[in-house]
Amino acid sequence: MTVTPDGGTPVTAGAPARVLIVDDEPSMRQVLRIVLRPEGYDVVVASNGAEALDVLRTGPVDLVLSDLRMPDMSGVEVLRAAKQLNPDIVVMMMTAYASTETAVEAMRLGAADYFIKPFSNDELKLKVRRHLESRRLRQENVLLKRAMESAHEFSNIIGRSPQMLEVFAMVEAIARTGSTVLITGQSGTGKDMVARAIHTHSLRKDEPFVALNCGAMPEALLESELFGHVRGAFTGADTNKKGLIEVAERGTIFLDEIGEMNAVMQVKLLRVLQERTFRRVGGTEEVKADIRVIAATNQDLERLVAEGRFREDLFYRINVIPIHLPPLRDRPEDIPLLAERFLARYAERMDKPVRSISREAMELLIAHAWPGNVRELENVIERAVALEQTPVVLPETLPVSVRRGSQPAVSAGRVDLPDCGMDLEAHVEGVYRDHIAAALRQAGGVQVKAAELLGMSFRSFRYYAKKFNIR
Repeated sequence: MTVTPDGGTPVTAGAPARVLIVDDEPSMRQVLRIVLRPEGYDVVVASNGAEALDVLRTGPVDLVLSDLRMPDMSGVEVLRAAKQLNPDIVVMMMTAYASTETAVEAMRLGAADYFIKPFSNDELKLKVRRHLESRRLRQENVLLKRAMESAHEFSNIIGRSPQMLEVFAMVEAIARTGSTVLITGQSGTGKDMVARAIHTHSLRKDEPFVALNCGAMPEALLESELFGHVRGAFTGADTNKKGLIEVAERGTIFLDEIGEMNAVMQVKLLRVLQERTFRRVGGTEEVKADIRVIAATNQDLERLVAEGRFREDLFYRINVIPIHLPPLRDRPEDIPLLAERFLARYAERMDKPVRSISREAMELLIAHAWPGNVRELENVIERAVALEQTPVVLPETLPVSVRRGSQPAVSAGRVDLPDCGMDLEAHVEGVYRDHIAAALRQAGGVQVKAAELLGMSFRSFRYYAKKFNIR
């Protein structure tokens, strides 16, 4: 047996990556050693499968580069044995006799790459470096998840940024008080998850948690949905029906997008908060409401109050304990944690061996502006897992908008006004009009999708589209 270890200079701090070359041709072993050694790897060579297994059993190996056809043991057998010894090892196959069957078999068994001889040395170095970097990131991410899981997760809310740690502390402090809470933040920041976390840690945790999106419910049905109705209250009301307030009795009701609630419903909700009673639609009986109310909105309620579109007394009733969720772009340190969590979730759901995100892809994710916030990030990772054909999410699998940066730069510098002044409201309306029209074009005329692109509720989008006569 002849096993020749070659020393190498590490390119980064710590032990250099160990690469095992397996090929029955001495010239190929020599060439590959000459190509890879200057890259800083600890290169080991073996002339056949048996020697390769001895190396794998006697010390750690990070990457195996094996010929497919060898006299005593095929490259596929080396691959299978290497994976049994270390499931996390990177194995790359090479052959001068390409066939679809062997390529498919190798990739099915976990080969990271497949080369046809002769191949480019630059391509080899690039792919070896990429796969080793992905392996390192994968290992770091496993350790990171274990270390961070308890410190940076609170009832499925994930974050390590100062802003999110403040949210964790606030939720823990107020959960058991029973006070009304108002959660604010852009669409997709996770307001519903914070509401659930408050309920889960409250004294009402064993009772129902009921959620209602006020913006998604037609105004004509919202009252019946919330308060219920009695038989005969309106056409089609054939039986008595409990509203969500009754369903949530002794528990928590979460009213999302409360800023979309019309004036009549605001009055009725105010009465519930003040008197803890309500009447079903068409009924005369007073029904008690032992519930905790958590409200949420992506709108500026104080501005709506000033404009007369939201009742001031209701605002102060729901704004007892305010919690604000920052947009994802303001907490980039949370993006890797969230991305890895979504990656693990969707890889398991789709039963795909996608285990990590490459450094290049992660840098693109961190640099993106995320107008759709955490919800957009989750969608991007789900898409990437579905499309990715390797164990690592690569930049090519990310949407074009993430790869090139789709958000226009927003200037925070000096603003120069014309000498004659300006009509600010008209200017703002013009901005709304232009962006709504652009979003509709980008969404192919689908208003729901256009609203998501702008981080608006569908109801708000529909209001402005109608106001500006944009179709």
